[in-house]
Amino acid sequence: MPARVPAAAPADFLGLVSEDLIGGDESYRRRTLARQRAVGVRLLRQTFDWSSIEKAPGRYDLRFHDRYVASLARERIRVLPVLFNPPSFRSSAPARGARRGTYPPRRPRDLGGLGAVLARRYGPHGSLWSERPDLPKLPIRSWQVWNEPSLPVYWASGPDPAEYVALLKSTRRGIRSVDPRAEIVSAGLAESRLGIPFAQFVRGMFRAGAGSALDTLALHPYAADARDAVQAVASARRLIRQAGDDAPIWITEIGWATGGPPSPFRVTRRRQAELVREVIAELGRRRRELGVRGVVYFNWKDSRPFAGGSDFFGLHTGLLDIGGRPKPALAAYRRASEALR
Repeated sequence: MPARVPAAAPADFLGLVSEDLIGGDESYRRRTLARQRAVGVRLLRQTFDWSSIEKAPGRYDLRFHDRYVASLARERIRVLPVLFNPPSFRSSAPARGARRGTYPPRRPRDLGGLGAVLARRYGPHGSLWSERPDLPKLPIRSWQVWNEPSLPVYWASGPDPAEYVALLKSTRRGIRSVDPRAEIVSAGLAESRLGIPFAQFVRGMFRAGAGSALDTLALHPYAADARDAVQAVASARRLIRQAGDDAPIWITEIGWATGGPPSPFRVTRRRQAELVREVIAELGRRRRELGVRGVVYFNWKDSRPFAGGSDFFGLHTGLLDIGGRPKPALAAYRRASEALR
């Protein structure tokens, strides 16, 4: 069964995670977006933190996200929002004895309510575009629902594929009530010894009805090298076919670290550049065979652990070092982007 991917790669096929932009000042954001556009970035994947948007039940503050979306539109860079992290009054977290991590919402339909609010603001008929005719109109058409729910840190009540699909279905209904042609993207799923194995979770999702809940399955194929990463994509494609589905795959995180604690994903700077070039080139070449919707590299810039957090490989996967200086991987990303186009 061939995957549902167009003959030509979409303009937003190659993207990036750049968490520094959501909290950066306007001048920093403008400079950085121009730099990212110049190296071939056409999409940014960004968490839209529910707890920072819905300040009280039914009271939404979108001023911060308005500025962010407008900044990207000016550079003609699309955004893939990740809908995540409910406010306390929507969370299923117990009042006492809560585990470390993010709990899903108490009622799945509440995330659908947030999705509808955001689609009315940033979708094809969104009020942002009518209020701001000075902006290039670049509506959000793709929405990612949650992040890595197979891991306890992101589903603290205990990962459950059927529970996640219930959330996915409710969110789809909310968004599609506003934009019937919106692309609903599953949470990115990764293989990890800390959670439910990838294949088991995906099979559980499709048994629970994921085929009618998602348009695109997202994958985080972190691996020791490009060959193993592409093999993980091929394995995901087989799982989707076995489920009788033809959903495309969107790689919404992949990367290699050049520092931090020992990790299978830690390499030299030179090797990082080689891997970035290899994985983008191979996934672009095999895009139709594997049904790849797009590739999002993680991350733009290295960062430090947040207060009370621990260091890990993901803080060191940047195309730039922590001081903003380019690693060899930045030039590799640019060349890979040019080759795709």
